[in-house]
Parts: sequence; C-alpha cells; structure tokens
Amino acid sequence: MSPIRGYVFDAYGTLFDVHSVVEAGREITSDPVTLSATWRQKQLEYTWLRALMGTYADFWEVTEAALRYAIRQLGLAATDAQIRRLMDAYLSLACFPDVKPALGRLAGRPRAVLSNGAPTMLAAAVTASGLTTFLEHVISVDRVKTYKPSPRVYALGPETLGASAGELLFVSSNGWDVAGAKAFGYQVAWCNRSGAPEEELGVRADLIVDALDRLPR
Repeated sequence: MSPIRGYVFDAYGTLFDVHSVVEAGREITSDPVTLSATWRQKQLEYTWLRALMGTYADFWEVTEAALRYAIRQLGLAATDAQIRRLMDAYLSLACFPDVKPALGRLAGRPRAVLSNGAPTMLAAAVTASGLTTFLEHVISVDRVKTYKPSPRVYALGPETLGASAGELLFVSSNGWDVAGAKAFGYQVAWCNRSGAPEEELGVRADLIVDALDRLPR
C-alpha cells in the first residue's frame, strides 16, 4: 500500500451497527432479526434504484419507505407511532466496540465519514455514539443528490480532504461499497467482521481486516 494521507469511513454497517434496531423491532414482531434484515436489504435496494433512476430522496425518506415495505412484506402491522419509534432508533445506533479505539489510534491524519446518510441522521448518530471528537469531517451524499456507488459520491472524499483518492484509505464493511471505492481509485480496506466471501465485481480490497483497530496507521 502507498502512504496514507487520510481515512474515509463508511458509516452504516462499518461504524454503526444497523442491526442495533432489533430491540426497537420487538414492539411489532416476535422476530425482529428478520425485520431488521429485510429493512436493511430494501433500504440498500432503494438507494441503488433511486441512483439509477435519478429520483433522489434523502436517506431518511428512503429508510422509512424501506421500513414500511418490510412491514408489509412480513405481514406485520404497525401504527404511525410505532413506525416513528423504529425510525428514531436509526438516530442512536450503537457503534461497534472497535470503532473508538481504531479512530483514536489513527489520530494525526484527517478522519472522515462518507455516507449515504442524511446530514441530520449522521449528526445524530455521531453525537449519540460520542464520536464527534474522533472525526474531522462528516460527509453526506446529500451534497450531490445521489447514492453510492456513484463516482460522484466517492469524489467527495478527495474534494473534502484535499488529497487524491489514491492517497486516502477508504474503509467499509460492505463488499459492494469496497468495490465502488476501489473502482473510483481509493486505496481500500475491507472490514470483514462476518467472514463473508469477496464480491465478484472484478476489483479487490488492498487490505482485509476483521476489526477496525487492525487498520494501518
């Protein structure tokens, strides 16, 4: 790997555990794990579809639409108040235990988040997790009104940090995001906590770790 001038992190699934909404899901189902998985998959699908269709809506709206779809798909029922409580869980997602130690040891070079999240969602999650002092930049796709893996999104990292993509290490736990960032030109680290197989997209991560605190300084 080449010398690293800064770090760009994905947020959801990398810093924040999207499945920490499971507890909130118990209010409407005895199987909140399936609800969470269905919700997350549809959330990602809607970002990809909206990016392809050119019909941007921010991540809060996409996340609620995905939740309402998941509830219908699983044959569940939920009041508007219950849906609001589930949505509010996204504002205080738990961060993974390796996040703060990793960000702390990488201090000295810019540390940024580049996320599909809406600005208000990211601000709430960063504050709730106590990560404010660990990050120099929190970048939302809302600036370009489309979603990963659009090159327009990945371009926000070099633009904000003032370095070329090849001088930055992009870090994600999502295989498709790893592929998108590598195709754009970043050095890429895949945080593969679950031991998943690599995506078959013709590009590979420069580094694979099973926890963020194993990233190179």
